[in-house]
Amino acid sequence: MPKQSGIIVVQNDKREEVSTCLTLGWRVCIDYRKLNVVTRKDHFLLPFIDQVLERVSGYPFYYFLDGYSGYFQIEIAVEDQEKTTFTCPFGTYAYRRMHFSLCNAPATFQRCMLSISIDMGRIMEVFMDDITIYGSAFDKGLVNLETMLNRCIEKDLVLNWEKCHFMVPQGMSLGIIISKKGIEVDKAKVELIIKLPLPITVKGVRQFLGHARFLGGLSKISLNLQDLFVNYW
Repeated sequence: MPKQSGIIVVQNDKREEVSTCLTLGWRVCIDYRKLNVVTRKDHFLLPFIDQVLERVSGYPFYYFLDGYSGYFQIEIAVEDQEKTTFTCPFGTYAYRRMHFSLCNAPATFQRCMLSISIDMGRIMEVFMDDITIYGSAFDKGLVNLETMLNRCIEKDLVLNWEKCHFMVPQGMSLGIIISKKGIEVDKAKVELIIKLPLPITVKGVRQFLGHARFLGGLSKISLNLQDLFVNYW
């Protein structure tokens, strides 16, 4: 696309159209930096991933649901749609649904998802469009799943069936494997951690320390690492 259009079109990794997806593998990224600068920021706090994982681990049965094109399921108020206007060689358009380039999109979506499941905290956890339902027994898990699916129907929440997994003893939640045994790291990611270059920046040190809970004995050296950026907190 021409630079003045302000949009970038990205194809999927395999450079192919996926017939089961309405988007056909294309994702349009709009440069909304100017709009985001003048937007009043929504400081709604996203859940802490560590706390979410602690709450969902330790169960024998899991159901993993995934929202389909999550942000696009939220409508933009008619009077605000013109603010998303962009121009391309095919004309001038505006979004009727929330675009992922808008700065308040994550906070808005998380608030919406929590409002849908606010009374279901004992049977599931939701982080953005990732929904994890658990059960202490087979029958209990089915009841919990039915409760959540009925809520999705009631609130018109569309799920991506290709990414949903039902009645499994373990699964991937927020990039971490959870099961009755607790929390485990994906072995493929362990290989990546081994190959990580030595951190030479503040950001690099922080990223490395983020793996602390999965690295035995790291606490013995973590204090020295934390001293490297004590003035950057």
